[in-house]
Amino acid sequence: MPVSAGKRYGLANLAEFIIAVETFNANINVSLLKRAFEYAEKAHKDQKRISGDPYMLHAVQTALILAEQHLDSATMAAGLLHDVVEDTDVTIKDIEKEFGTEIAELVDGVTRISTYSAQSVVESQAENFRKMLLSMAHDIRVILIKLADRLHNMRTLDHLPVEKQMRIASETYEVYAPLANRFGMAKIKWELEDLSLKYLQPERYADIMSKINETVVEREAFVAEIVKPLSEAFEKSGLKASIKGRAKSTDSISRKMETKGREFEEIYDLFAIRIIVDTVGECYMALGLVHQILKPSGIGFDDYIANPKGNGYQSLHTNVIGPKGRLVEIQIRTRQMHYTAEYGIASHWLYKEGKKEVDPSDKQFNWLREVLDWQKDMTNPAEFLEYLKIDLFHDEVFVFTPQGELKHLPANSTPLDFAFSVHTNIGLHCSGARVNGKLVPLGTKLSSGDEVEILTSPNQEPSRDWLKLVSTSKARSKVKRFLRLKGFEQSVSLGKEMIEKALRKKKLKFPTERQLTDCAHALSYTTVESLYAAVGQGDVSVVHLQSKLFPVEEEATKQSKVKSFIDRARGSKGIRIQGLDNMMFRFAQCCQPVPGEKIIGFITRGRGMSIHRSDCAVALRMTEDAERLIDVEWDVGKDDEFLVRIEMVVEDRKNVLRDVLDSLSAEDVNIRDAGMKSHEGYAQGQLVIEIRNLSHLERVLDKIRRTKGVQSVWRSQGGKDEQ
Repeated sequence: MPVSAGKRYGLANLAEFIIAVETFNANINVSLLKRAFEYAEKAHKDQKRISGDPYMLHAVQTALILAEQHLDSATMAAGLLHDVVEDTDVTIKDIEKEFGTEIAELVDGVTRISTYSAQSVVESQAENFRKMLLSMAHDIRVILIKLADRLHNMRTLDHLPVEKQMRIASETYEVYAPLANRFGMAKIKWELEDLSLKYLQPERYADIMSKINETVVEREAFVAEIVKPLSEAFEKSGLKASIKGRAKSTDSISRKMETKGREFEEIYDLFAIRIIVDTVGECYMALGLVHQILKPSGIGFDDYIANPKGNGYQSLHTNVIGPKGRLVEIQIRTRQMHYTAEYGIASHWLYKEGKKEVDPSDKQFNWLREVLDWQKDMTNPAEFLEYLKIDLFHDEVFVFTPQGELKHLPANSTPLDFAFSVHTNIGLHCSGARVNGKLVPLGTKLSSGDEVEILTSPNQEPSRDWLKLVSTSKARSKVKRFLRLKGFEQSVSLGKEMIEKALRKKKLKFPTERQLTDCAHALSYTTVESLYAAVGQGDVSVVHLQSKLFPVEEEATKQSKVKSFIDRARGSKGIRIQGLDNMMFRFAQCCQPVPGEKIIGFITRGRGMSIHRSDCAVALRMTEDAERLIDVEWDVGKDDEFLVRIEMVVEDRKNVLRDVLDSLSAEDVNIRDAGMKSHEGYAQGQLVIEIRNLSHLERVLDKIRRTKGVQSVWRSQGGKDEQ
């Protein structure tokens, strides 16, 4: 009995429930189902749904949907009990005591999926779906119960507020319907899609349904025109077959209208002709007969018998030209293939032999194993949800290894995606690829039937550009994880080096592990390594860290960031002042002059002399007080260094500061401080460095300017100088 068209069971009494279940499975455990029915009925006593219906109605209909899928008695019992722990005082221990471990674990799995405590809608969904994936790996029946639960909830969505209808319908269309498809459960998938369309696009849904109903007679006559000559040909050949027409789902018609930009009247393939025979050999014989009676269109032939879909689906698909020149799809399959296509995973039934967990050798679960693998690398909830939806909702291509092994990949996959599908290490060290014997770029789109050979090198490793060359969630997550770990390691090394240099300059002893650990915790970092990385990435400045590690020393130097430079300048002369010896001077923070630039001295009140660039705006204002201006010139040694502040605007991405600092490694620059502040769409960075002269500064600015991600860079003019 079709899930989408059959009788909608009301809250029957126990006897009627058992009779209904037995129509799908004569070998049920009647005693178990009676006990589960009565237990759930007692637990949900007096509970009502929003519609006003008794809550037990939902439990019964969930169990009946599972019965329609020919599932076992334990699964149906868990379907009856699936809400008692969440919505009543019953505990999992109570369920285990009454029904045993197997049913208790099924109910617990469904309950865990339904209950979560994340902060946002996205986080809630992400946590929910992660739990669902893990539950599926432990016992696949958990998700089958959840699908039945969702299907009945979709059937009764009318009673909820519109906003909630839209949210649930969207989640159903994006996750639950594709999940049903992944398990080959076509009946449930079609109904979930159609019900989602009903709430997401109510006007389109109503319009299509109205036109389908209006054209029933015409369509039935068209199907009869095709079925009659085919039936006669099969009977004449002696090949026994069942030949019927099948209407396409409302959602599939809607998608065709959207993708092809056509009106309903222009969509001719509103149905498919299905031919069911006994053996695989007869499938190919039937194909020959079809092509004798109806002319092949020349497009759209697929052999899913030789190359089954990832969900186990098998059939021959051919497009032929029917009456009035209309295109008609013919599907040819065996009875077992048909059963698999209708009921998917339930058709094999794994549990008859007591098997519950995903079998690593079962190709039907390849996608689940891959999702379970890459989801471990996903820390961002929104990114996880996006990747999950992509993985669930894609068309496939099938390609081969040089050894002839078949690999299913999402459409638009590249050789790099293929490499990661074989093994993560092969992907990480992929240096090239041959497709059908020819060398191709790693970003080449693969087509069904391609033979792909991957070339590897131990010296090859991913770059950020690889993210543009992959389309599968697994490949993308593995590349990102590698880059994240590599970036972290480099940031740790860079951060530690920056701290060491800064402390050496101050003649301070490097702190102990205990001091560093305490400092990390004080700044909300769990480990010393994560603190080093934060410094290397510019999240924590060296100056700030130094103030935490050595508060006394920091206080002593707080009066001026350039005091050490003043002292060094006084000791090494640095500046020659006409007619004055041993006069204390300092370099103005407003312009921070460096050797090679024209300079001028200004005698301050009680602070000695400040040295400015001659074109400094502050210095130009001082020309009104001419008697305090003194001619000065540079007198520096080759090892003297001067403080310069540099500012830049860069892309707002991780490790961009590290890239800038890496670009300066060849310039022998001592970095006194570095920091980065994110804004909307960009980041602003600041460096305090020591340089030797003007040409040295120009080289540094040029190196920074050439760094990827740097949009602009300039030498800071500082703030107002003291007079």
